[in-house]
Amino acid sequence: MRKQILSSTNAPSRRDFIKASSLLVAGGAVGGGLTVAGTAHAFGSDEIRIGLIGCGGRGTGAVQQALNTVKNSAIRPNGPVTLVAMADVFSDRLQSAYRSIKGQHADLVDVPPERQFSGLDAYRRVLECDLDLVILATPPGFRPLHFEAAVNAGKHVFMEKPLATDPPGVRRLLAANDEAKKRDLLVAVGLQRHHEKKYQETVRRLWDGAIGDLVCLRVYWNGGGVWVRPRQEQQTELEYQLRNWYYFNWIGGDHIVEQHIHNLDVGNWLVKDHPAECNGMGGRQVRTGKEYGEIYDHHFCEFTYPNGVKMFSQCRHIRNCWNSVAEHAHGTKGHADISGAKIYGADGELVWSGKGGGGGHQEEHYDLFAALRKGEIYNEAEFGAHSTMTAIMGRLAAYSGKAVKWDEALNSTVALADVDRLNSFQDEAPLKPNPDGFHTDERYEIAMPGKTRVM
Repeated sequence: MRKQILSSTNAPSRRDFIKASSLLVAGGAVGGGLTVAGTAHAFGSDEIRIGLIGCGGRGTGAVQQALNTVKNSAIRPNGPVTLVAMADVFSDRLQSAYRSIKGQHADLVDVPPERQFSGLDAYRRVLECDLDLVILATPPGFRPLHFEAAVNAGKHVFMEKPLATDPPGVRRLLAANDEAKKRDLLVAVGLQRHHEKKYQETVRRLWDGAIGDLVCLRVYWNGGGVWVRPRQEQQTELEYQLRNWYYFNWIGGDHIVEQHIHNLDVGNWLVKDHPAECNGMGGRQVRTGKEYGEIYDHHFCEFTYPNGVKMFSQCRHIRNCWNSVAEHAHGTKGHADISGAKIYGADGELVWSGKGGGGGHQEEHYDLFAALRKGEIYNEAEFGAHSTMTAIMGRLAAYSGKAVKWDEALNSTVALADVDRLNSFQDEAPLKPNPDGFHTDERYEIAMPGKTRVM
């Protein structure tokens, strides 16, 4: 029997109300007038049960931040949160995450072995559990499939960025989000800058004309790169690619999609739109070995918005170079370091400096759980999908060497993988290795601008 925590009334719990309302909407029994947001505030003090799909570093961190909301400050509604189910393709990764989360939040973890699921179908089994909200943190190639399944199961969703790796995936996710809206499901996306006070205040001032009319943006994710997991004996090709997902586009999207999305998203946020066109370039200068799969180690893109504003974008993974993860805006009356919360006048003098802090990874969960407890159902999937598509468009432009327009990119039918068909590590990997390159650094075909067709 489910334990009620901090319940101050004998009325139906908020969890039961949310579950019942989503089922009614799914069955067509509720008209357009009834929403969770309009009636749930009275039920805002009992347990919220969560599940995790994807137990890597980001999934583990997201659960930790969700459970931290139990000790939230008095300025936002807080209450009990319990992790009740976990899933990952790999059982060893699940166990590592379980130990880490249990070590910090032992009293908030109730995940017995029968609710610990591994394998490519493990996500389905989590969604069959008694939970209110699911955290989707697998590599992004699976995000559209898992989000669609979560919506069909009537679960509120927090999903990490990016939301897809190809245009068909973006369209699938947007279609599932239409259903989420019909069911009054809260959908949060891990583009955490939207929840940081310093970003919120800086963007608001720029909207109010602090630097005049916006002319262009400069955005960067330049750093040294991430992990590599060596190939092991007895691994199938699919298992190897799943372990090293960052280096394969069907599951990771290239680092312009996986990481640089954060900076591109700030540009879209400020302009209140997505780009209409992009041209770009890139390549593999340093990460040339087969252990780096098929992705580039640097990109440069020029995005053009419908209003004529330009966004110049750099992302690079090469060590011992100039590093920056930042966003800058230039206008007719000054410029701004958005990430640094600083605004400068036309003469270059500092005219405003923000006092708000960062910590967006935690703030987004404070906001999410406070909203659920107040019955305020919000949805971040659309801007998350548009920023994902912006990054994908940049990859398409860099890989092809062609100017790419938004509509043709979004409507492309080129899918990188049919993830629905993957059931076991024995299945054929979506990216086929070049058998002639097994003993060379040309194991996977690399996009060549001017030759590669991307759409």
